[in-house]
Amino acid sequence: MEYGISLVPQGRRDQIQRASVSIMANVSEGFDSNSDDEFVRFLRYALRSGTEVQSHLYVALDQTYIDTDAFDSLYNQADKVRSIISGFIRYLRS
Repeated sequence: MEYGISLVPQGRRDQIQRASVSIMANVSEGFDSNSDDEFVRFLRYALRSGTEVQSHLYVALDQTYIDTDAFDSLYNQADKVRSIISGFIRYLRS
C-alpha cells in the first residue's frame, strides 16, 4: 500500500481495506435498489464505513505506524469520499 501504510500491522491494514471496500460495495448495492430511500440507506452505510476508515487511521497515527503526512493524505481522501457521498444523499433527498 502507499503513503507508508505498509508499516501498519497486517490486521489493522486489513480492517482499513475492508472498510474502504465496504464504501464501494454499499454504494453499488444501493444503486441496485428499487427506491431513492433504499439507496440513501446504503449511502449512509457507506458514510459510516468512511468514518471507520478515518477512525482506523487515527489509531495508526496514535500508535506511530504512520506519520502525519500519510495520515493527512489518507484522511483527506476519505473525507473527500464522504463529502461526495453526502452531496449525493442531499441530491437524492431534494
